[in-house]
Amino acid sequence: MKKYINILFAAALALVLSGCQEFLTRDNLTSLDDVTYWRSEQNIRLFVNGAYGNYFSGYSDSWGQTNAPGVYSAGEYSDDYTSSGVQRNILLSVPADNWYRAESTPYRGVWLARRAGSAWNFAYVRKWNLLINRLEGMKEGNYLTEEEYNHWMGVARFLRGWEYSRLVLSFGDVPYFDKEVASDDMDTQFKARDPRSEVMNKCLEDFQFAMNNVRESDGQNYINKYVVGTIASRCMLYEGTWYIYHKNDEAMKTSKDIDANAKKFLEAARDFAGVVVNSGKFGFDTDFRTLFGTLYKTPTSKEIILYREYNKSVNSYAQHCIASYSGGNGGYESQITSGNLSTLKAWLCNDGKPYSSSTVEGADSWRMQDMVKTRDPRFEASFVDEPVLSGPTGLYSEKFIDRIGVQYAYNGKTCPPCYASDTNENGYPCVRYAETVLNWIEAKAELADHFGGAAVTQDDLDKSVNAIRLRPLDDTAKAKGVKQTAPLKLGAIPDDPARTGDPIKTTLGYKTAGATSPLLWEIRRERRMEFFLEQYRPQDIRRWGQLELMLIANNPDLGVGGWVELDLAATLTAEQAADLPGNRKAQTTNLLKTKANVGYNLLTKGNFDIVAVYPIAGKNGDGTIKLGDAKYWDKDVTDVSVMRGFLRPQKIQDRDARNVDVRNYLEPICTDVMNQYAEKGYEIKQNPGWE
Repeated sequence: MKKYINILFAAALALVLSGCQEFLTRDNLTSLDDVTYWRSEQNIRLFVNGAYGNYFSGYSDSWGQTNAPGVYSAGEYSDDYTSSGVQRNILLSVPADNWYRAESTPYRGVWLARRAGSAWNFAYVRKWNLLINRLEGMKEGNYLTEEEYNHWMGVARFLRGWEYSRLVLSFGDVPYFDKEVASDDMDTQFKARDPRSEVMNKCLEDFQFAMNNVRESDGQNYINKYVVGTIASRCMLYEGTWYIYHKNDEAMKTSKDIDANAKKFLEAARDFAGVVVNSGKFGFDTDFRTLFGTLYKTPTSKEIILYREYNKSVNSYAQHCIASYSGGNGGYESQITSGNLSTLKAWLCNDGKPYSSSTVEGADSWRMQDMVKTRDPRFEASFVDEPVLSGPTGLYSEKFIDRIGVQYAYNGKTCPPCYASDTNENGYPCVRYAETVLNWIEAKAELADHFGGAAVTQDDLDKSVNAIRLRPLDDTAKAKGVKQTAPLKLGAIPDDPARTGDPIKTTLGYKTAGATSPLLWEIRRERRMEFFLEQYRPQDIRRWGQLELMLIANNPDLGVGGWVELDLAATLTAEQAADLPGNRKAQTTNLLKTKANVGYNLLTKGNFDIVAVYPIAGKNGDGTIKLGDAKYWDKDVTDVSVMRGFLRPQKIQDRDARNVDVRNYLEPICTDVMNQYAEKGYEIKQNPGWE
């Protein structure tokens, strides 16, 4: 029975029809006999199953993008992405209406992509409080064994803690409800916001109960102790690091014992993840692309803790569009936002060093065909290394599709439905061990750096960062010359110039806590390589106080694309060549072609004064590259070989500087909610800076 068919709200129930393959949503819980329903464990399972799509969204559904990888439409709001034209704003004014909290609105996915948090909607809080209440009644009525009661109470409290963690991530202080609220209890419905530290301590209590009571196994792809451990460590790591890098924020003045709570939450993150790490049940035995591109079934992998399968033969809803925008659909889908030079610089070379100090042969080449050989294997698994598909920065990601699907971009064959349109059926690892170990090692490093915790040991690194780097390679990667990355050694931690570079000095986190240690910087880099395009980066840049890196003015690499050799990438007829300046001849591109036999040609008359590249002008003293001025393609270019360099996204403009105001680390309470409180005679305070 699949768990991802419908999202049910707090007062809704799921019933099983037709051999447990379809759910029926009922809008009013009490329209079904609320007494007779709560008599079996199976009914509890159905009630919980209806929410799986909200918490484990995977690739989302159809054209949806809520918490889905950011290759479709606007994508996530992080420094991993750049678009052509004006860069997208996050939020410049308080929304007048309530569109961004309504579950049913299509805008919800865009809003959540900005923060990967939750909208101002307490329906799921009510759902889990309702379940907690009903479980108490089932226990009193002897409808559950002690073990069953403890497990499901653990699940309910885990999900309540997770829901509140997402609300706090978005809004900071929020009203806390630990029980169902009566429809006529206005004082409780319109209560004031509680300090985030108090709310998150309640979440910690829920997570601790869940860790002690949720089953180690409840069937494949159901919530278990190790799902709880990983997600709880995520929430606690977010909160603990937030208190370090945001301790001076105006919004934090409602919270008390900032340092003590930071230490407590980081210790919890370490311990929750440690349960999973020390279980010995998980490891890295599967190549990267198999994790994200497997069709119809859960891969047999020790890395996957919970997986979302898509198979329309089982359920017609189980389809999405992400593979289409990852090189499927015959290669016709462009990626509106793509990686940038900041992204490229973040990848380590396979000797374990940043490009500026690497001794790997060819590490100074930025051609994609060379980078896949010199960089960490996840680079090759994440990008198309032959520029045959369109993107604003000359980079195109194929992380979320199998090796077969991308071939339809150039092999001339008809693309099957599983890769086309919104009918994709490859699955997604919603909870995987890589996150567990990176949460664990980061929490340990933060505790050591800021709270006198035990120093990170080589054994710790070998269980986390280095274990990930030993992930096996598939045959395609091996054939390209891809190699595993050297282990991170305590005695030889590289010191990347970017750690204390000008961009990072603009950030709130740097101004609050100073430069991170070289070890912590490398742990953060590991997250960026591992989770590229996933919904972690928006959270990471916020909790570390690095939202300022979203401005090109602060982070110039954001306005620069990948390396292109535009003179080689054009497929021209003799007539086309004759119409262009210089000594152009009809040529066949040395790159792969689309099935329409068209290369990646931007050197057309229509692109005069639009297409430009940044050449490499040399190196700085620290080994980093120095870029020259943009070279535009125009009618006066006679030597087309000068059109080699880092692509400048067409007509690119920086986003509004207000995007990185301190206020934008939290979302505002929309006017609709403010008015609802006022109309009932109550008051709710707005987040600082949004008044």
